[in-house]
Amino acid sequence: MLIHRRLMRFDEKGELQGELAREFVLDAEGAWVFKLRPEAVFHNGEKVTSEDVKWCIEQIAAERSTAYYRTQMQQIARVETPDAQTVRLVMKQPSVTAPLWFANYNMAIVWRGTRNMADAVGCGPYRVASQERGSWLQLEKANNYWVPGLPRTNTIRMVVYADENLRLAALQSGDVDMIEYVPWAGMAAVAAEPRLKLDTQMGPFMDILFNGTRPPFNNPLVRRAVAHAVKREDIVRVAFSGRGKGIEGMPIVEGTPWYDADLAKGHAYNPERARALLAQAGFPNGLSTTLLATSQFGMHKDSAEITQQYLAAIGIQAELRLTDWSTRVSAGIRGQYDIAIHGVSADFNDPDGLTVVLDTSLSAAHGRSFGLSTPRTVELLAKGRTEFDAAKRVQIYKDMQRAALEEVPIVALAWREQGYGYDRRIAGFANLPGALTTSSGALLEFAAFA
Repeated sequence: MLIHRRLMRFDEKGELQGELAREFVLDAEGAWVFKLRPEAVFHNGEKVTSEDVKWCIEQIAAERSTAYYRTQMQQIARVETPDAQTVRLVMKQPSVTAPLWFANYNMAIVWRGTRNMADAVGCGPYRVASQERGSWLQLEKANNYWVPGLPRTNTIRMVVYADENLRLAALQSGDVDMIEYVPWAGMAAVAAEPRLKLDTQMGPFMDILFNGTRPPFNNPLVRRAVAHAVKREDIVRVAFSGRGKGIEGMPIVEGTPWYDADLAKGHAYNPERARALLAQAGFPNGLSTTLLATSQFGMHKDSAEITQQYLAAIGIQAELRLTDWSTRVSAGIRGQYDIAIHGVSADFNDPDGLTVVLDTSLSAAHGRSFGLSTPRTVELLAKGRTEFDAAKRVQIYKDMQRAALEEVPIVALAWREQGYGYDRRIAGFANLPGALTTSSGALLEFAAFA
């Protein structure tokens, strides 16, 4: 986020604006046109041009690509470069949310001459000065960064703490000036310390994922039984020290146009209903399964243990399998689980940002259910993406929620507060709102001691 720049960015209020693009418009033929900033240069001194943007999109969209945004880039029919500062994206289908894709931190624009992607040439405010893998990373200001007055801090040293309590202690002792992922049990202590500031957003959430390639979770009735089995308040209380909110429907933010109070209760805690659904699915005496989670993060482990207890209460005996995080990721991608606990955030605050977790037609990922078929949910997500009328989009996404409540691509459990803790003397940094909180690191170029 600091070594590279993207076509677009989010400001401190979460509003979309240009970054490498100085302006963007939808032309009369339905193509998205981006005008690049002529002053932008890569760390090697080369100008950022439309050919660099075209090359990056083509690499991401390639058939053998494993890039995070491969599916989205494959929705572009053609990339045109009329001149060095103009990129025109001709879409296979209209897409109202396409500009949002290019603000995602996975969509860095790198120099087209890059051959080693592990050392891609960026155009951001910092470059790597030194590092010890798994321990620390030191960034230094790029000497040719093209934005006047930025970055405001010459050096940023990032330190890895494997234990969340050690991370908190480092902040409290002054060994570090800022931490992300403030432990929920420690948030009150950070907020009470006059020297420190706690900055939180409610955006990421916990959920249950399914392996739909085999019984019993290829049956939506069984998935719905799981959805009604868990009392979310206990997860909020235990895993997040009360700093969260249960989700009994799809993870649609309350107060947004797409939120519906009735749909938000579509998977409400109802053990009797859960048992009836199990019986209807052919499991009147319950079933045995496995529940995958990681022992490396307390929020995952705690959420899994509570889920296990509530599943047992309706007759689902789930053997808990706690692994290290890398094993959890690998097992998720390979579908080596029955059900799994995960923590995730939408890609952005528009409902289309939930595609990353709800669209079961996408390639395998550790944060998405494996091998499920949820055709109505997928169809409505695509429909919402291509509709430019705001009122029609609202109705489409409410229909999408109805479909997802029946097809159950995930079982949402709880919103969680995501916090940064930092020295009050630091100015210019902001925790981005909602789902964007995990992209807040990009704003460190504005951070400095006041």
